[in-house]
Amino acid sequence: MCHQTVSLAARHLETNGIATVIMGCAKDIVEHCGVPRFLFSDFPLGNSAGRPFDVESQRQTLELALRVLESAPAARTTVQSPLRWSEDAAWKRDYNDLSRLSPDEIAERRKEFEVVKSVARARREES
Repeated sequence: MCHQTVSLAARHLETNGIATVIMGCAKDIVEHCGVPRFLFSDFPLGNSAGRPFDVESQRQTLELALRVLESAPAARTTVQSPLRWSEDAAWKRDYNDLSRLSPDEIAERRKEFEVVKSVARARREES
């Protein structure tokens, strides 16, 4: 879901007495919207709740978000997750940079993405 939409919905909920914490990867957007509590994960977009299929990173992210929710010292508090997508920060430069990939590599990544989407869809339909 869109970081801006979630942030604006959180602000509305907060105005009406419901406490929120945003878990996100787009720090600039969420902080611009002025949410009360924000857990920033320096991960690629779409991975705000932890690494895909990595239950431990997802558990740690949720636990930290709940701690931020209960203990944020002031409005507009941002806490950065200690988890790292990769030890090498080069992923930020390379992530989704199609100019660095051959047409065959792009096709292979698209194929892998479709497999992941179908797995997610099947899991959603099972529940």
